[in-house]
This record gives sequence, C-alpha cells and structure tokens, in this order.
Amino acid sequence: MRWIIRAGVALAGIVLVAVGLIAMVPSERIAQAVSAQFEAMTGRKMALTGEVKPRLWPSLGVTTGPVSIANADWAASDQPLFRAESLSIDVNLGALMGGEVKILGLSADQPQINLERDKDGQANWVFAASTAGAEGGVPAPATGFTLDQGSITGGSIRFNDRQTGQVIALDNVDATLAIPDFSGPFTLTATALSGGQGVALDLQGGVFSAFAMGRVVPLTASLTAGGSTIGFDGRGGYAPVAAEGALTANLADLPALGALMGSDLSRPGPGLGQDKLQITGTLTMDGTGAAFLRGAEIVADQNQLKGDLDLLPGEARFKLKGQLAAGPITIGTGPEGEMGGGQAGGMEAEGWPTGEIDVSALGAIDAEIALAAPSIDLGVLKLGQTRALITVDRARAVIDIREMQAYEGQITGDFVVNGRGGLSVGGRLNFAGLKTQPLLMDLAGWDRLVSTGDFDLEFLGVGNSIDAIMKSLKGKGSLELGQGELRGLDIAGMLKTLDLNYVGEGQKTIFDGLAGTYTITGGVLSNSDLKLVAPYVTASGTGEIGLGGRTLDYRLRPTALAAEDGTGGVMVPLLITGTWADPKFRLDLESIAREKMEAEAKAAAARLEEQAKAAEAAAKAELEQRLKEELGVEVAPDESLGDAAQRGATDALEDQARKALEEILNGN
Repeated sequence: MRWIIRAGVALAGIVLVAVGLIAMVPSERIAQAVSAQFEAMTGRKMALTGEVKPRLWPSLGVTTGPVSIANADWAASDQPLFRAESLSIDVNLGALMGGEVKILGLSADQPQINLERDKDGQANWVFAASTAGAEGGVPAPATGFTLDQGSITGGSIRFNDRQTGQVIALDNVDATLAIPDFSGPFTLTATALSGGQGVALDLQGGVFSAFAMGRVVPLTASLTAGGSTIGFDGRGGYAPVAAEGALTANLADLPALGALMGSDLSRPGPGLGQDKLQITGTLTMDGTGAAFLRGAEIVADQNQLKGDLDLLPGEARFKLKGQLAAGPITIGTGPEGEMGGGQAGGMEAEGWPTGEIDVSALGAIDAEIALAAPSIDLGVLKLGQTRALITVDRARAVIDIREMQAYEGQITGDFVVNGRGGLSVGGRLNFAGLKTQPLLMDLAGWDRLVSTGDFDLEFLGVGNSIDAIMKSLKGKGSLELGQGELRGLDIAGMLKTLDLNYVGEGQKTIFDGLAGTYTITGGVLSNSDLKLVAPYVTASGTGEIGLGGRTLDYRLRPTALAAEDGTGGVMVPLLITGTWADPKFRLDLESIAREKMEAEAKAAAARLEEQAKAAEAAAKAELEQRLKEELGVEVAPDESLGDAAQRGATDALEDQARKALEEILNGN
C-alpha cells in the first residue's frame, strides 16, 4: 500500500505542477510576441484570431486559432498572403520562469501561401523592412530572436507571375526553418508536390539577420524536382533576388522541372539530353531578373559545349543569349529511324514515320545562340565544320547557316522550325559542290548516283509528323551535276538491244552532265526539263516523284548513237514507275509506234499541203499568162490575181470610154 500512496502523492504533485505551469503560460503575451517579432521583421501585421490556448504537452506553449497575413495593397488577388488553420508556438520554460518569452518552435497547420508579382516586377513577399535594407537605407530595427524549429505541414503555395504569365502551384508542402542564432546561420528544408512530381529544397545560409533584411549572405542550396537537381554554392539574397556562385544542374527530368516553373517542357531527343543533361558554371544574378552564366559547360548525352550564357527577362518570356563552342556533335534519330534516312529506313522503307513531333519547348523561352562545332552528325546527314546563329522568337526557331561543310561541299541558307499553332518547317538552302553518292546514301540509302552537284532548294512543309510534313511539301529548286555515272542502269545498252536486262548490278550509264529545275506541290516533285548528256547517249526527262507517298512516275527519253549535230540515233522512252522500295523499268515501245504513226501522218499531211501549194501556184501562173495575153495586164509582185484582173478591166473600160468621147467630139 505504501507504494500506492507514494504514487498517488507523486501524481497529485505532477498535476499540481502541470496546473501551475499552465497558469504560468501567458498565452496572450506569447501570441503578441510572435506578432510583434513578425511585424518588426516585415513591417506587416499578423492577425491572430480565435482563442489562444496554453499547452503543456508535448511541449510548453500555446495554440492559436486561424491566423493570416494581409496581402500587399496593390495585389490583384483578394486572398491574403498567408493563411493557416492554426499556429502552434513552443516557448522556453527556463526563460519563461525568468519572465522572458523565448520561442523555440513555430508550426503552421495547412497554411495557404499566395505569392504574386505584378507586371512591373513588384513582389508581394517583399516587405517594407527588408526593402529598406536592400536599397541601402537604414533598415527598421528588428528584435533579435531564435527559432529552434519553425514548420508548416500540409500547406499549399501558389505563385502568379503576371510579368511572365507563369503560374506555379505546390501542394502537400512540408517545410522546416531553424534559426538557432538571430545573427548566425539558418537552415530551411522543404518537400512538396508539383504536378504529381516530388519537389525538395535544402537551403543553408549565414547571418539570418542580414538575410532577413534582404542583404546578400553566404548561401548554399539544392533543389530537386523529379529526377532533376540544381545546386548552388556562393552568396545570395532575396530582395531583390541576387546571387553569385557556382551552379551545378542535372536536368535529367525536364518535364518535372518545367511543371515546377509553370512551363511545359518535354523530354529532349537523342543527343539533346534525352539520357543526360548537365550544366555547370559561375552564376551571377544582379537583382534585375537577369542571370549570367560564365564558363558554362553543357553535357547533353555524348555532346559537350562550352561558352557563356545570359538569361534576360522579356515582356512575355525570358530570352537566352549566348555563344557556344562544341566538340563533335551527334544527334541521333532514335532506334526506329524517325527520319526515314539511309541506315534508319532508306529507300526500302514503306513510309515515313507518323509519330508526333513535340516542339512545345520552343515556346518556353526565346533565344539567340551562336554555335560553332567541328562536326555535326544528324543521323541522316553528316556535316563538317559548322557555324550557325540560332534564334527563337515566340516558338519560331530560325537556323541561319553561316558556314557548313558537308560531303566535300558547302551548304548555306536558313532553316525554319515554326511551332506557333502547330508545326511547320521550311527554308532556303544552297548546296555547292556536294558529292551525291554519300549524300543520297545517308538521306535515302541510295548509292547509285555518283557525281558532284550544285542544288538550290526552297521548301515549306506543315504537319505534326514527318509523314504529314513530307505529304504537304511545296517549293521549287534546281540541280546541276557534273561528270558522273548512274549505276544499275545502262541506257545506251538498253536502247541498242531493247533489252531490260541492262538494269541491275554491274550496269551503269556514264554521263558528262545533268541539269534541270523542279517544283513541289502537295508533296509531289514535278520536273519537265531534265537534260542528260553522255558520250553515247543523250536524254530528256519529265515526270513526277512522290516525296510524301515515296512513288515514281517518270518518263526518260534517251537517244543513243546520235549524230554530231544531235539528230538521228535510236530513241526509246524509258518509263520508271512504282515505289522507291520497288521501282519498275519499262521500255515504252507502244509510244514509239504511236509516235511513228503520228510522224507518218504529219509527213503525209505535209506532202498533201505541198501538192496543194504546187497546184495553186500552177493555176496562178496560168491565170497570169492569160491576163497578159488577153488583157495585156501584168501582175505586180505584191498584187493578187483578182486585183490585177479588176485593174485590167477598169483600164479597158476607161480606154473604150475615151475612144467613144473622141468620136463624138470629132463629129463622127
């Protein structure tokens, strides 16, 4: 029984102490201290509504009712800057016994934080007290305090940037802030969800009192969004946002990072950062909203680039400017051959890829980038030394080619990718001195045209897939080839023997030159003036090549063994039809017979016309002779027979009238 009595006495003592402690907790005073410290730091009042209750367990302190911080006067939103269901405030028992309120912990339950920036860049989270310090004036005095742990649980953050149009939303926000010494270092950790992806922030800074006034202090930070991580180590401040230090970024998950920033970023393609995208350099932010990255090193999959980048604020979106020098660049086309080129499909492919091309990233930022690279492998094209200026304006990218070596020749011009309201591609390109065999092998897996040529191409295609673009192509151009050979087809041998066995391996046509012009409409290339000159054959061509449907419908009119003046020889039209994957060759003997019959009919008509002309000439000569003999009328060179006869009759009548008048006058 003795231990029961002792336990009861002890329990009663604990209850009395607890009641005493609760009585000692100055609830209103603690709430007022928190509100006063907040106002001293920010210049803005905190409204604590509802009953403020003392609390003994799990720690000594008070719990408030709903709490809110009013928004800035100019804010467009009618929501407060901060609102929470309740605040829990922990205090130091020893300090409280001495009559001092020392806050150990501060936590908010389900807070809603509404951040806003207007079109002029004014932010509602920049308070009067911190602004004064940032502008170099004497900051309002702040009451020193410590905070072992401040936290929020189950919160939400909404950021409406009316300057850029971005809206950032974070849910399930859990955050912890620790300020052991008001004039010493502080830490902030936070986790949240952004578009269903996890987001985490870990920040450590020095001299909290200076940081609270908006000044720049030593700062390290790490931000994780999905699979992307951005790290900073240097100095920084928030009012205005300013920083200087080392930046390391692993952007392996751009869609998650884009969701965090309120932008729609897609995963890059092969060679552009599909598997690996890292950026390092020295970051400087000057407080105007601009960011400068010096000594930047970018690794995108197997590609490496170095240079300087500037990110400048704009009216609608940021603009990225820079100069980059790269090593060899390889941009793949994917395992299934999205470009339909040589090794990735070629002439034997049944059609063009129909997968949707995502260029939404073009609308996230404007850009002006000067790029230099010793080589660029595009999968379907292999380029040498390249210098280009890449500009992006409102989702429209223009690649201005300053220098581009390719296939032992040069390419100049511009290429446009327009992502405004859909996708279109176009350009004006000039190819000078390109080797056709490796070019066509890479483009279409076709190696039978061996020559060096010049090409001009102006084109435009619309669609969200390569298939749609190729079927909508329109444009025009020309080509001119020097000496070369066409492998797999012996035109001269075919004409001599009228045998299609001159098609295939081991056969070829050697030529001195080939030239022509073409137009493109609805994905169909049309040509009507192709000219080929060879030692034993000449040829002209006309027809269509289906670029979208990958079809052939072409008529070649070769003439073999022609005379030196180009006449004579054997001419048999060659029809090339079918598909790129399975072309068909056929000698058009029917057209030869038809053309021969048409020629004979024209010759017969010409003979009849000559005979008619001869008969007409003979009749005219006979009439002229009769006019001369019977009427004494000579037909003038430019006078018709009718005019001559009329003139003769008129002269005869006038002569008779004259004679009759003379007889009357002479009295006869």
